Amino acid sequence: MKTKIYHIIFTCTLAITCTLISCSDFLDVTPKGMVTKEGIFNPEDTEKMVTSAYSELGNDHYQNPNSNWPHGNVRSDDAHKGGDGLSDSGDYHGLDVYNEMRATNGWMDYRWWKFYVGISRVHRAMEFLNGMSESDYPNKHQRIAEMRFLRGWYTLQLKLIWKYFPYVDETMDEAEYKLISNRQYSNNELWSKIAEDFKAASEGLPDSQKEPGRPTKFAAKAFYGKTLLYQAYEQDESHQVTKINTALLEQVVLLMDEVIQSKKYGLFEDFGYNFIVDYDNGKESIFAIQRSMNDGTGSGRIDGSSLLNHPIGPYGCCGFHIPSQNLVNVFQTSNEGLPLFDTFNNYSPIDPVDFKTHNIDPRLDHTVGIPEHIWKYDNTTLYDKSWARAPQVYGHYSSMKEVMHYKCDCFKKVPPFMSSTKNTVLMRYADVLLFKAEALIELNRPQEALELINMVRRRASDSRAMIAFDDNTYASTYKIGEYKPGENCTWNQDFARKALRFERRLEFAMEGYRFFDLVRWGVADEVINKYLEVEKTRREYYKTAKFTKGRDEYLPIPQSQINYSEGNLIQNSKYE
Repeated sequence: MKTKIYHIIFTCTLAITCTLISCSDFLDVTPKGMVTKEGIFNPEDTEKMVTSAYSELGNDHYQNPNSNWPHGNVRSDDAHKGGDGLSDSGDYHGLDVYNEMRATNGWMDYRWWKFYVGISRVHRAMEFLNGMSESDYPNKHQRIAEMRFLRGWYTLQLKLIWKYFPYVDETMDEAEYKLISNRQYSNNELWSKIAEDFKAASEGLPDSQKEPGRPTKFAAKAFYGKTLLYQAYEQDESHQVTKINTALLEQVVLLMDEVIQSKKYGLFEDFGYNFIVDYDNGKESIFAIQRSMNDGTGSGRIDGSSLLNHPIGPYGCCGFHIPSQNLVNVFQTSNEGLPLFDTFNNYSPIDPVDFKTHNIDPRLDHTVGIPEHIWKYDNTTLYDKSWARAPQVYGHYSSMKEVMHYKCDCFKKVPPFMSSTKNTVLMRYADVLLFKAEALIELNRPQEALELINMVRRRASDSRAMIAFDDNTYASTYKIGEYKPGENCTWNQDFARKALRFERRLEFAMEGYRFFDLVRWGVADEVINKYLEVEKTRREYYKTAKFTKGRDEYLPIPQSQINYSEGNLIQNSKYE
């Protein structure tokens, strides 16, 4: 009988047709050894397979970033693709304008394939784990729970981006993956499959982990609750929300309460702590991809997602992920310090004086690189217009949350790109608070959501020290207030819903969530076409852009995957 050989880094059986440029593989490390079937009862080899499953999280790259900036931000009203023009990394241009997205897009094919690489690694690890006895491998059941958490995360991404995908589990042979239809399960059933993994993970994981890269029971509960929240907004085949399932919302509230009441997490005192390496794995991080350098793996396990996202300026490359003017405008506030829900886009602060003469939410200067504003918490370094790579196409702004200062010890050049060892946070505590608030509001319990939203706003108001000049002045006039029913607002369900949705945009701008929020709420077509109507007067390349309701909520299934599946994959509606 032939010996079955498992490479720690292996080739997934799903098809991939996209051609990768040579610099795209610098994060891939050639394995120094192999694990054989004979070693299946060896705890050391089993642990290596588990590590392999984790490592795929950090094998991301600008073509398949696990930060989701192309799919969550560029597809929304928050950001433009950026770069040196429309054809620079042009596979992302379709995400920016919607009506140019094709099923033949190579990078979307690569993204799909990489998720299944992660899932396959999970299944290989589970095969090893199931072959071990608990006496020989005491961590067996905990590691299985960790693997189910990882599978939950990978399948959640597939669900958010494509809606329908082939659900596979550890009992299936990889050769059979192509025979599984992406319509084997309904939309609701797929959500339930993902939720089952997070639920099982929460039941098998400990309250805390010695190694921060492993999920805890409460991280699993937070993702379980997030999955149920999305599932609660029931969609028809045209991706339109037809009903909100209140029973699922009740579960979301209970799950988020368990995370909150564990007292293992909290909001950082300053919003900016989330975006510097000093506070990695701190109290606000629910779960994060662990990054490192000088660890014996070539260039290190640095943040592959942000390779393109530094401004030209002192970095040299590459000017992608550019905040929109619409996003900058949304940070303006009223005289009471509240968002300008209906009028924020009526005025655009552009020149330095504009940010002094209009009220601004402090989170703007933690999120967007703006000319003459402090760059990445160094008040001796101001962002300059000349740092923009293609201002005639995408404007002068720059994304700031995910990039580190070039003076930071965490910063590393991997020519022509650059990155850092800053962790990629996949969920933070503010998410838990606002997920609970959202569920409460949709349950028509807005009074219970008020303090949760105000907690986030209070922290934002207190987050000024890191963006102050030496003389305690600021580049903007900051004003942000709490919601005070009867004084500055009428706090009913409709108003609370609007407040919650604005708060999510302000708090998580440029973190990869915005588009998925819009689709969950069933307002993507309304919001994005309204955005495009105005933004096309600011950006020439938007002239023909259009979001098509019932199609553009999800990407087309990659054509190469349909071909490989021998017709078992069905294309999403309205894609040719």
